[in-house]
Amino acid sequence: MSEHLLEVKGLKQYFPIKTGVFETTMLKAVDGVSFTIDKGETLGLVGESGCGKTTVGRSLLRLYTPTEGTVIYDGQVVSDKNIQGFRKEMQVVFQDPYSSLNPRMTVADIVGEPLDIHKLYDGKKEREDKINRLLTLVGLNSDHSRRYAHEFSGGQRQRIGIARALAVDPKFIVCDEPVSALDVSIQAQIINTFEELQQKLGLAYLFIAHDLHVVHHMSRRISVMYLGKIVETALSDDIISHPMHPYTQSLISAIPIPDPKLARARKRIVLEGEVPSPMNIPEGCSFRTRCRYATEICKTQEPQLRELAPGHEVSCWNPQGL
Repeated sequence: MSEHLLEVKGLKQYFPIKTGVFETTMLKAVDGVSFTIDKGETLGLVGESGCGKTTVGRSLLRLYTPTEGTVIYDGQVVSDKNIQGFRKEMQVVFQDPYSSLNPRMTVADIVGEPLDIHKLYDGKKEREDKINRLLTLVGLNSDHSRRYAHEFSGGQRQRIGIARALAVDPKFIVCDEPVSALDVSIQAQIINTFEELQQKLGLAYLFIAHDLHVVHHMSRRISVMYLGKIVETALSDDIISHPMHPYTQSLISAIPIPDPKLARARKRIVLEGEVPSPMNIPEGCSFRTRCRYATEICKTQEPQLRELAPGHEVSCWNPQGL
């Protein structure tokens, strides 16, 4: 048995983009990402839109075939040849509950489809019982099974998506920005549902989001991504109170504070310039073009993740707050 439930080593996901009649440039969506997730743990993955968060989740589930890198689940290497054997262990809850559910299928068929594919019931009655039990588990009732997705609110649709993911009794779920398309009041209910399910079923999550406040609440550890790379990883409380990477410091300074006096007193760290294109990543440190602490070494040498405090890894030549 493995020490970690999931171990990702040097994951790369490049997409060929046609830039001319006979020219193709590689878009480096994910460029050498490594992390681990323990059983029953939540790892938060945060960063700006377009930094590669969703691609990481889809690549480790092999919804995209990785360009390079290794994904190890419970001690076994995941590949295209054996991925079907891991489908019951690893599932995903998608970002948009409006487009991720088939409008022509009833809720019973949506939730029951994984049961049909993996043949997880002996008869019609057992299938129906399992579907009703899954709906109850996520806060819906059995009457909902006969209705269609368009008849539900956004929060209810996301619960249907969660029930579908739980149908095969997985141990690991990729939560791909599961609350970003929902109203704030509904977000809290869905987050509570994820936490309750984790306690009941011992689930491990990769919780992908761009909202640091939500990720801090959900996660034991947080990894911060910038332009396809992880630039900082630490315990949730540690990364909020003692961020070392300049990019992480900027993200945290943007978290809204409900107290107007504290908000006015806080110094907002505003990044200058635009995020470079993943088709033309700067040499050396990819963040150097927007970093106020950049020096000559940042232009020529790419920093690697290194542990600067217990459990706190940073990819930066000039880390702050040491």
